[in-house]
Amino acid sequence: MTTLFISDLHLDASRPHITRLFVEFLRDEAARADALYILGDLFEAWIGDDAPDPTADEVAAALAELHAHGVPCFYIHGNRDFLLGDAYARRARLTLLPDPSVIEIEGEPVLLMHGDTLCTDDAPYQAFRAQSHTAQWQRAFLARPIAERQAFAAQARAESQRYTRSVADAITDVNPSAVSSTLELQDAYRLIHGHTHRPARHVLERAGKPAERIVLGDWYTRGSVLKLGAADAALLSLQTSPEVAP
Repeated sequence: MTTLFISDLHLDASRPHITRLFVEFLRDEAARADALYILGDLFEAWIGDDAPDPTADEVAAALAELHAHGVPCFYIHGNRDFLLGDAYARRARLTLLPDPSVIEIEGEPVLLMHGDTLCTDDAPYQAFRAQSHTAQWQRAFLARPIAERQAFAAQARAESQRYTRSVADAITDVNPSAVSSTLELQDAYRLIHGHTHRPARHVLERAGKPAERIVLGDWYTRGSVLKLGAADAALLSLQTSPEVAP
């Protein structure tokens, strides 16, 4: 059994070579897997299922093709595309999962998260997240004209980039206590998440037993995939081919 995990692709029209790399991945590596899990931020921004987006259309078709080949694809929302809704999920044949979710692989529980809720030291972001995840805020935002939503998303991205450059790396990384308490609460010994763009495998301990936190990488310049099999887990890097490069 082989299960694949990816996150933080941040797909948009400005990096078509990464979209092509993702589509190739779906038709090659993912087509041979038992399941694919996308742990958030598939897109650079998502302002609603009703907004026209050729990149999103291409991705939906490729994901639906993967589903037609018998490979289920599961999705946890990220901080950039938390407004991705049921309409797009139906088009792409995605199964939406709550954050966090616990799945079972080879008889062992595995905790899946996007990872942003673990960054508890980032108080400004957590305040915005709490506000923007309310039904009232989302209804009001989605009721705005598409042009206004696009402008808001562009401004939010620019402010996020400025903020990230201005604070210490530790602020935007996970809090160790939050990781420990979440593993305890969810009764799991393996955690897989994205969000921080710091791919690594971290050895932990929970209740005197070995535990592990696996961080997925982003797809800004190359692909990052976790391949989880019956015996081991491996973080893989996908290079763009000459035909795919910009």
